[in-house]
Amino acid sequence: MSYLAGDYEVIVVGAGHAGCEAALAAARMGCRTLLLTINLDMVAFMPCNPSIGGPAKGHVVREIDALGGEMGRNIDKTYIQLRMLNTGKGPAVHALRAQADKFLYQHTMKETIEKTPNLTLRQGMVEELVMEDGVCRGVVTKTGATYRAQAVVVTTGTYLRGRVIIGELMYESGPNNQQPSVRLSACLKELGLKLVRFKTGTPPRVHGDTIDFSKTEIQPGDVKPKFFSFETTEEVPNQLPCWLTYTSEDTHKIINDNLHRAPMFSGAIEGTGPRYCPSIEDKIVRFADKPKHQIFLEPEGRNTSEYYVQGLSTSMPEEVQLSILRSIPGLEKVQMMRTGYAIEYDAVEPTQLWPSLETKVVPGLFTAGQINGTSGYEEAAGQGIMAGINAARKVQGKEPVVLDRSAAYIGVMIDDLVTKGTNDPYRLLTSRAEYRLLLRNDNADQRLTPIGYEIGLIPEERYKRFETKMEQIREELERLKNTKVRPEEHVQEILREAGTVTLNNSVDLLSLLRRPEITMDHLDRISPAPAEVSEDVKEQVEIQVKYAGYIEKQLQQVDRLQKMEKKRIPEDIDYDTVHGLANEAKQKLGQIRPISIGQASRISGVTPADISILLVYLEHYNKVTAAKLS
Repeated sequence: MSYLAGDYEVIVVGAGHAGCEAALAAARMGCRTLLLTINLDMVAFMPCNPSIGGPAKGHVVREIDALGGEMGRNIDKTYIQLRMLNTGKGPAVHALRAQADKFLYQHTMKETIEKTPNLTLRQGMVEELVMEDGVCRGVVTKTGATYRAQAVVVTTGTYLRGRVIIGELMYESGPNNQQPSVRLSACLKELGLKLVRFKTGTPPRVHGDTIDFSKTEIQPGDVKPKFFSFETTEEVPNQLPCWLTYTSEDTHKIINDNLHRAPMFSGAIEGTGPRYCPSIEDKIVRFADKPKHQIFLEPEGRNTSEYYVQGLSTSMPEEVQLSILRSIPGLEKVQMMRTGYAIEYDAVEPTQLWPSLETKVVPGLFTAGQINGTSGYEEAAGQGIMAGINAARKVQGKEPVVLDRSAAYIGVMIDDLVTKGTNDPYRLLTSRAEYRLLLRNDNADQRLTPIGYEIGLIPEERYKRFETKMEQIREELERLKNTKVRPEEHVQEILREAGTVTLNNSVDLLSLLRRPEITMDHLDRISPAPAEVSEDVKEQVEIQVKYAGYIEKQLQQVDRLQKMEKKRIPEDIDYDTVHGLANEAKQKLGQIRPISIGQASRISGVTPADISILLVYLEHYNKVTAAKLS
């Protein structure tokens, strides 16, 4: 027996990393928002690695923060280690990674949600969607509670028909032995959404007191850490180290001897696993020539003895897992606290979504996170904030916000998903972005904070600080351009120290900074910047000067792209009537229904010739439409 339990504007189903960002965004934009989760104790839970960030993923967290989201602020409050990766390479691939106190991360995010105006957090398992005239208008929970809304965002992660697999053992479950969501999966299918079966996995956890760290290599955090949020100023004291070890010959022998019991080789696993995060048994088979593989031992928090065994994801039987662990240097006497497992789950084929993340077949219904075929907390959160923004804007009668591929990694990810789809759990990589010199870790605020401010997620005070920073960058560039230095001895000494050519004549500081060997630190010794110029401003100035040529080339490419993106395609076009289009193009264009020529050109199977034909057709279509209107 159902009953009306509440009336909201936006309902978010699932309180993982996507759901938290979606609910917070909608509520902060002024919508009465309900966040429903199967278990209140699992809000923002990290079922796999206790970390945030890394290549491309760290960029996304910075972008979420620049838009006004929460993940960056939350990890800055709860990290136990911060480390900038790829510092020996160019700025395009610099990536921040944090080890999280996973329990504190959860509790801090839950507290933020509970204290956010317009946002109600409630426990309940959603089993049905309320439909009226083909539009999603709410949800019904297992207890019969009906909640009405004008937009619903589904962020169910790996819970849809979840099935855990450990060796020969299989049982229905969500991650970490939580209840799976079964009926909602059937409901989505009944509404016409196509579902696929994916698989992911997690390694065992071990007791830190039983690790012999003397046989491992210490991996400390950065002495002077950088942060994910542009707002964070204070660091967390006493970072904890991680530890590096390797698999051994015995490890590989144990795995090979037990491959017949490995579910992914025995046929027990039906779902497609993540290409870029293979299980240890998969790695041993695929890279048989490698004598060893890296294993990182990562603490799960300050107040627990559990260690996450990064690199050892497995669904082998429990006793085999223990043998594998004890074959690794440093883990010979280790006690296993939690068994690793594989989990299969249902996901939505993402080509059924508009770039706003609203489903094409069910207006008012949005999906975000692993339900859209992605892997990773950061990918989920990036989709979550965009789904929350666009659900709120739909309620408010405004156009959706769609980030270009040239504006954000979030834009690259969503475009990849809705335009190309994915055959396995999608993971963001820096190589997926064609404009990655523009999409850097350091400049996410310049790219996205004006958007966050315009839609109401960035408060006035923060935006003023951003404008001040931008003005300081402009002023410092001007100062470097107008400040000349003479070939005096102290200047020559600094240049010799830097390993660059000394001066014969006076030169401006900007020209000096263009030299590969010269940094802003050198210039500060020659002609100090004003006291109010922060390290962030100096970093921006240095990158803009040193990479000016490359950045200009990419901006020219973006201009060409924008022309294609501005050529909009009406939703009601019948591609079967477009003469000259190849049959594959007709089928793919009809399935994806791209919103622009730019998006159409990225669809697999649509050729440049098809795009030329489509452009001619659109010109005629627009003339006919204009004539009818006049």
